[in-house]
Amino acid sequence: TLMGLGAVPADNPRMLGMLGMHGTHAANIAMQRCDLLIAVGVRFSDRALGNAETFAAQAKVLHIDIDRAEINKNVSTTLHITGDARIVLELLLARVSQKSHEQWMRQARSMMEEYLSDELFEPRKILRQMAAIAPEMTVATDVGQHQMWTAQHFPFLRPRQLITSGGLGTMGFGLGAAMGAAASDPEGRPVALVTGDGSFRMNLTELSTIGYYGIPVIIVIFNNGTLGMVRQWQTLFFGHRYSQTTLDRGPDFMKLADAYGLSGTRVHTVEAFTAAFRKAVEEKNPCIIECMLDIDEMVAPMVAPGSPIDSFCLN
Repeated sequence: TLMGLGAVPADNPRMLGMLGMHGTHAANIAMQRCDLLIAVGVRFSDRALGNAETFAAQAKVLHIDIDRAEINKNVSTTLHITGDARIVLELLLARVSQKSHEQWMRQARSMMEEYLSDELFEPRKILRQMAAIAPEMTVATDVGQHQMWTAQHFPFLRPRQLITSGGLGTMGFGLGAAMGAAASDPEGRPVALVTGDGSFRMNLTELSTIGYYGIPVIIVIFNNGTLGMVRQWQTLFFGHRYSQTTLDRGPDFMKLADAYGLSGTRVHTVEAFTAAFRKAVEEKNPCIIECMLDIDEMVAPMVAPGSPIDSFCLN
């Protein structure tokens, strides 16, 4: 799930990626074809389930959660265990023999294909450059397209490497979260805020705090001139009727950076972004990198709300 990213390292051969509305093809299809689903510490939200009646319909469901209220709330379980996940899993591991299921894993891995565009400058390539330069960095997000792109394309390797507000859907959350992560990490790992031009406006006055204390947050703005996720829904489900989503007004983020005494770079190519991001990581100073994207760049894949999670409306 979105909030579980990093619990299993992205480079683990059994990691298929995030599931749900913007989940990977491999994760969503495997979920629908599995015969046993072990769900640990999850709430089966609508963004993960799609259509609850068709979700993992062939599977027996084992649900482990410390909160009894989550059991049988959205998905009926075959068996459930109420308790601390660590304790429960340790007790189960002592009683279950290890299995490999090579045929199933080959089938699951065969579905790990990309269905993204070949445009020269797109979020996938930006995020992969970030991971290539600083794979250990902590990444915070706000809410929207940039959040989903980050979940899909940054290979998280450790728990809490992604800091996001999840189901709370809080635009403006990311800057404060990134500040906290940068100020409190004893290992001094790089911290980036990946945000959108809409979300960033919600709390950008905190640039004064970052500048005053020199908190080394690298702010990466995906600027597509719109409230991107809302526009994506208006495009796909509301007949291109755009209302209150186009952000054809200020601020100029480069002038804003200068006003707060921060360095700012506006980029239009992967090469320019890579150079600016590498410099930011090396110098360890707060800065803004503004990535200029097309207004109709979309998050793919996507499952329509209320549809089975293996029924993709956008590949």
